[in-house]
Amino acid sequence: MIDRKVLFVDDSPTMRRIIKNSLKKIGFTDFVEAEHGIDAFEKLEEEGDISLILTDWNMPEMNGEEFVKKVRSTEPFSKLPILMITTRGMKDDVITAVKIGVNGYVVKPFTPDVLKMKIKQVLEKVG
Repeated sequence: MIDRKVLFVDDSPTMRRIIKNSLKKIGFTDFVEAEHGIDAFEKLEEEGDISLILTDWNMPEMNGEEFVKKVRSTEPFSKLPILMITTRGMKDDVITAVKIGVNGYVVKPFTPDVLKMKIKQVLEKVG
């Protein structure tokens, strides 16, 4: 799990810092951060070896839903595990996220332990 390269996307610098610190705390050392979906997709193409995506839903430029749809419709990224991290915790939001192809869902605020558990579940599901 730890040897994977993670791309995380959030428009909030504070939230990106929290995610980065949480990833470090649970043992990840290789990650790339982006501030919205367009930035994230460009970095996904540039890096080439991303094996897990963590994305926010509400972002400018290209939101999380649009970003997930673009990733899911683009080879070779269509099978990448995606974990949505968002303040949107309503049942309808979770259902929408699953329909567009998100593999897991975390509602903010979260602890590093919750993030670790969700990442583990997502990675086990996708093999």
